[in-house]
Amino acid sequence: MKVLALDAATEALSVALYDAADTQVAREHFEIAPRAHATRLLPTAQRLLDEAGWQLAMLDGLAFGRGPGAFTGLRIAAGLIQGLAYGADLPVAPVSTLAALATRACSRHQGDAVRVVQDARMGEIYTADFYCAAEQPQLINEERVIRPAALAAGAGGYDNWLFAGNGWPVLAAAGTLVPDTICEQWPHALDIARLGAAMLARGEGVAAHAALPVYVRDEVARKPP
Repeated sequence: MKVLALDAATEALSVALYDAADTQVAREHFEIAPRAHATRLLPTAQRLLDEAGWQLAMLDGLAFGRGPGAFTGLRIAAGLIQGLAYGADLPVAPVSTLAALATRACSRHQGDAVRVVQDARMGEIYTADFYCAAEQPQLINEERVIRPAALAAGAGGYDNWLFAGNGWPVLAAAGTLVPDTICEQWPHALDIARLGAAMLARGEGVAAHAALPVYVRDEVARKPP
């Protein structure tokens, strides 16, 4: 299962190639480039394909970070993926950016569960909790956008919690107690590629026109009460 993945949900710009049958060929480009997504995602993807000796026709599918995250970045990634999927007639795996962060945290650190908190702007956060299952983290509660004060303590039954995401400073600014250690801050396209390959293998890919961002926030331009 060969997959190309893009992520532009945060200030990070990330592109990855992944082959579920040969994980040694996995490669990723990652950098913090908040205003470069529109101009550099596709050239970076082409460079990685060239380095691997792959062509789009050799891929089994595409994956992208579908959100929640920065609205402009999500639209850029979705638009590029839709164009590639139409052109190459490939299925797409829309992958949660919160799940991608949880996957990275669980795979690189010791923990029973992980709480992901991302900056949603306007004084709010995107958040969800996951438990670290053997194959991939499993969602404990729904992805949601909330005020920092509404973030409750972690779900019971887990002793060793990990904390990930770039939204913890929002909680600190609101006077909410934050953990001492944030194990991972940014979603990575390589984790999105791995999750996407599993989705595609289960037949959960979607057609190009259905590769849409998930904002979580219903009104993208609203101001919180």
